[in-house]
Parts: sequence; structure tokens; C-alpha cells
Amino acid sequence: MKQNEEHWDLVIVPKTPWLDLKLKELWKYRDLLWLWVRRTYVGTYKQTIMGPLWHFITPIFGTVTYMLVFGKIANLPTDGVPMFLFYNLGITAWNFFSGCFSSSSSAFTANAGIFGKVYFPRLIMPLASIISSLIKLGIQMSLFILVYFYFIFSKGFHPHVGTGLLLIPVSLLLYAGIGFGFGIMVSSITTKYRDINIFVGFIMQLLMYATPVIYSFTTVNARLKPYLAFNPLVAPTEAFKYAFFGVGEFSLSSLMYSFAWMIVLMLGGIILFNRTEKNFMDNV
Repeated sequence: MKQNEEHWDLVIVPKTPWLDLKLKELWKYRDLLWLWVRRTYVGTYKQTIMGPLWHFITPIFGTVTYMLVFGKIANLPTDGVPMFLFYNLGITAWNFFSGCFSSSSSAFTANAGIFGKVYFPRLIMPLASIISSLIKLGIQMSLFILVYFYFIFSKGFHPHVGTGLLLIPVSLLLYAGIGFGFGIMVSSITTKYRDINIFVGFIMQLLMYATPVIYSFTTVNARLKPYLAFNPLVAPTEAFKYAFFGVGEFSLSSLMYSFAWMIVLMLGGIILFNRTEKNFMDNV
């Protein structure tokens, strides 16, 4: 029996499985995760005049703009839902997805300095950003809920809700999962090809207009619906509207389609993320 065996707390090996989630390490570094969530949230509005009030100001201005352009000028129908509620919910949902994607897509490039100094599970960065986006969503939804009940009790708006409220966590899971998976894939690719960011920005603009955020999917031309239905964000967006308004066009099969996209993007993103992590500092 050896008397002086060395014990190592951490062993770094050159080869690791492609689909290595490092769940034990993520749990071990959970304090760092919450610290990074706080840093991300506080740092966003540090040295600003309005601070967290921008969480309310941005969606309000966006909602009013959409009401004027798409509601009044383009005269797009909203399925009998008050325009402010319809556009505000769409903007809030899209901001959540966009926040999950943009923060995950910059996980490598935005934190290159930290990655080169100390070791910790790299997935902590995008996960912290997802949690920060959830906090931002909760703040923005508080505004929506206040206006929502105002229209119910003062304006006679009667949404057909019930068990549809169960679709809220389903929709948020799909938004977060798709945004996270797509984001870390882009983050891994842009470590070597920086100009991909320009192309992705263009794709995100097209994706927003291909998602029923500012229009009702029920009013889309029947010839275009099958093509738009390829977008995995259509089903959670329509389900999100149905949860609050009782209107929307989705099915269980369309939600399963979006769920399949989420699984594929997350698995592919994690595999690519883990492979890129090994040579990241050589490419920066």
C-alpha cells in the first residue's frame, strides 16, 4: 500500500466526451453562477439614469410604435384582442427569446479575458444570461399583467383562458431552449469566423417577421402558412397568446415539432461548444 498517494481535486484531460454537460461541475460552481447572474443584471444598468425602469420604457415605446404602424396604418387585425395587449405580449415574448439568444451567442467572445485566466465550466456564462433574461421577463410581464387586468375590469375585455395558462411554462421553455441552443452554436462558430455575426443579425430580423409577433397567425394567407410553420418559434408564440387571450393557432404536433428543434439545437450546440472550448484561446 502506498503511503504518500497524491489526491487531486481537479483533473484536466485532453479528451472528453462530445456531449459532456458537466452537470456535477455546474452544481459545484453554483455560487459562481448566481454571482454572475447578479453581475450581469446589475452591470447592464450601472451608471444609467433610468436604471431598471428601462425594462418598462423599452417595451412601452415598442408597443406604441407597433400600434401606430401595424395597428393604425397597416390596419392588421389582432383577433379581437386590444392592440396594446396584443403587441406588448408579442414584444415581451420576442425580447425574452432574443435576450436568450444574444447573450448565449456572445458567450465566448464577450468573456475571452476571463476564460484565459481561470478555469470554471464555460456553460455557466450562457446559463447565467438565460436566468438574467428570465428576471427581465418577469419585470416586463408585471407591466403586462397590470394592463391586462385593467382591460378586463375597466374595458370589458373577456379573454377565454383556463387550462391554457399551463402553456406559459411550455412556451418559455421552448423560447429559452431554442435561444440557448442556437446561441451557443453561433458563439462557437464566431470564435473563428467573426463575420458570421453580421449574417446572424440579418437572420434574426427575418426570423422576427417570420414569427407571429406583430400579426396574428390566423390571418396569414393559407398558401404561406405551411412555409411559416417551419419556423419553430411559431408554435410557442401562438401558445403564449392562447394562454392569455384564448386566441391562437397551434396544435400538440406543432409544439412537439418545436420541442424537437429545441433538443436538436441544444445537443448540437453543446457538442460544438465543448469542442470549441478546447481550442478557444488559440483562435481568439
